Amino acid sequence: MGSSGKKDALAGGRRVVLAVNGVRHEAAGADLSMSLIEFLRTRTAVRGPKFGCAEGGCGACVVLISKYDPSTEEVNEFSASSCLTLLGSVNLCAVTTSMCMSIFSALVKTDKAAARPAPPQGFSKLTTSEAEKAISGNLCRCTSYRPIIDACKSFASDVDLEDLGLNSFWKKGTDHADVSKLPAYISGAICTFPEFLKSEIKTSINQMDNVPIEISDDDGWYHPRSIAEIQVLLNSNWFDVKSVKIVASNTGSGVYKEQDLYDKYIDIKEIPELSVINKGSKGVEIGVAVPISKAIDVFLDGNLVFRKIADHLNMVAGAFFVCAAAGSVFGATCSTVTVQVASKRLCFTLEDFLEQPPCDSRTLLLNIFVPDWDSDNVTFETCRASPRPFGNAVSYVNSAFLARISEASSSGELLIEDIRLAFGAYGTKHAIKARNVEDFLRGKSVSASVMLEAIKLLKDAISPSVRTTHPKYRVSLAVSFLFSFMSSLAGNLNEPARTDRPNGQELVSAEEYKPVGKPIKKAGAELQASGEAVYVDDIPAPKGCLYGAFIYSTHPHARIQGITFRSSLASKKMITVIDAKDIPSGGKNIGSTFATLGNEALFADTVSEFAGQNIGIVIAETQNYAHMAAKQAVIEYSTENLEPPILTIEDAVQHNSYFHPPPFLAPKPVGDFSEGMYEADHKILSAEVKLESQYYFYMETQVALAIPDEDNCITVYSSAQMPEATQSVIARCLGIPFHNVRVITRRVGGGFGGKAMKAMHARAPTIQPKFTYI
Repeated sequence: MGSSGKKDALAGGRRVVLAVNGVRHEAAGADLSMSLIEFLRTRTAVRGPKFGCAEGGCGACVVLISKYDPSTEEVNEFSASSCLTLLGSVNLCAVTTSMCMSIFSALVKTDKAAARPAPPQGFSKLTTSEAEKAISGNLCRCTSYRPIIDACKSFASDVDLEDLGLNSFWKKGTDHADVSKLPAYISGAICTFPEFLKSEIKTSINQMDNVPIEISDDDGWYHPRSIAEIQVLLNSNWFDVKSVKIVASNTGSGVYKEQDLYDKYIDIKEIPELSVINKGSKGVEIGVAVPISKAIDVFLDGNLVFRKIADHLNMVAGAFFVCAAAGSVFGATCSTVTVQVASKRLCFTLEDFLEQPPCDSRTLLLNIFVPDWDSDNVTFETCRASPRPFGNAVSYVNSAFLARISEASSSGELLIEDIRLAFGAYGTKHAIKARNVEDFLRGKSVSASVMLEAIKLLKDAISPSVRTTHPKYRVSLAVSFLFSFMSSLAGNLNEPARTDRPNGQELVSAEEYKPVGKPIKKAGAELQASGEAVYVDDIPAPKGCLYGAFIYSTHPHARIQGITFRSSLASKKMITVIDAKDIPSGGKNIGSTFATLGNEALFADTVSEFAGQNIGIVIAETQNYAHMAAKQAVIEYSTENLEPPILTIEDAVQHNSYFHPPPFLAPKPVGDFSEGMYEADHKILSAEVKLESQYYFYMETQVALAIPDEDNCITVYSSAQMPEATQSVIARCLGIPFHNVRVITRRVGGGFGGKAMKAMHARAPTIQPKFTYI
């Protein structure tokens, strides 16, 4: 692309051209801060990518993005989370979509590997391990992973078809695995970058070269091509960290949630110095805009330390993420970072950099340098614990350990010459090095007494901050990681042993219980696997459709004094707010119901009963605008003359606050419990079990589409598990006859009980059908 001052390329809301599955699309006047998935799902007919977690962590929205370099005639493909990718960053790019682009991206990549031998006919150059790795960041809650992994492995050149459970083609263990029954893979069958877009780029490139940078209040998207150009932008009079965002691939917003909209973006991907990869005898230098997939490839082609770093990065994020400095991992290797402060370039060790006061908003991080450690007598290990072993789940603890060992000439014992211990994510602002433990261990041999003392010192060093979740668990993890590493040093210099997860599976079916256990093809499997199955969120929104987002209470058992909104870009996008006062005359404040269990209010009226209760719903022109505007709400509470909230089971017992189930749900005693326990051989002297709350993780989140109809009727497309109760709630809330409400539920999109009663709240926009159209 051309210089950062080009009008068409820079102007916010002006024009973005891209190809989607080979079809040209021009987003004239589009908001360039719109996410790519929002553009795909609202401006095109594409429905394969799904809007799931909105964090880049589930893989449902992954697409293949292709960029063309006219100077080299090369097309570079990479996978990306379209929920985090901004529309303005894909100008003159090609986007390929389907249901599982993670595996497609891996196939495209290996097809270009010229050094690999030609695969057997009908297969690809992909290996089974690469196929399994390609979808490691994707989540599934219904089908389970085995059939998905088997389907992906079926493309691999080294696959043993007898190991796959492809029941739609043959029964494992009885039928012959016939490759001719599988759809053949044809390399290059899908063009990822159409010729018309190449021609358009070549035509425009001559018009865009050598144009000096322009700064205008009308521009919204900037593409600086050098450090000097980005400094001009950072020093301009309009630069404000609250309204201007610097982006590479915007993946950071998946972890650090945005609280407001931005009106200007500075895209740094086209600055060569920030995308540099320099590998030499002294180490590896990686620019801050380098994708994590490229960083992993570089580290894999290295020594023990580099390979361990690659393994850790594989667990941190999927291939559709941009690399970021992992403080604990790079901290243990004495890595350095280079920053640009005004006209000066400063180099810090990562540890010193993290200890610095917060950087000025105009300070630019350029690169990180990881030194090359000689593998002789060096042991390096990283450990990580998180809710998910792979993907971008935030860790409970990260750690990295590096030790140089020598043998004592007199005793023959192994001595620790040098050691570096780094820990992060345990409830502190940044990663730290356990200096007190390092100083204690240097020069010592590894023994039980030394390990015990080191663990005692580590417990003093690892101190989670106040309000950190699971603090004791995090400390115990750090201790266990250190113990595991020290134990490996006590044995020998070999790499610490790891228990590999078995890759195969064994399916046992008995003839005795037929047809139980018989593999039967799921109805509608082709529709779901291809992305053609239409869920509620896939239904094209009518022209003028408005969107809503709830405002939730943040205080349990408190009076609501009033709601105001911060003065922000997001609040300006708000059209109106609906709350309990807007329920039509004759209607009731009811949000969900269940026979014999009673009703739950749709909106908190005067008193918020619990944190997270609906207070109102913000209406805006897009879903993103509605969500952002809802975050701007400031709620004033009062707890005067109110009892303290009951927050625990112990509180409920103390206040005699019980939930009384209806008789048909009450447990019925069977036998004499006291007598049975008295006569038991093994008695429970004391026990306590606490179960935390769980998150209903369904792939299609709560959604509904309400369309006003004639004669005071309304049609609601819903994904609720109880459509009949949903109809009842809507009718009673609106104060209209039941037969005036038509509820259509075709697919639930994953429920697990979470789309039963609570799902009815998502139908709240129906209480004001006049707002459905503008």
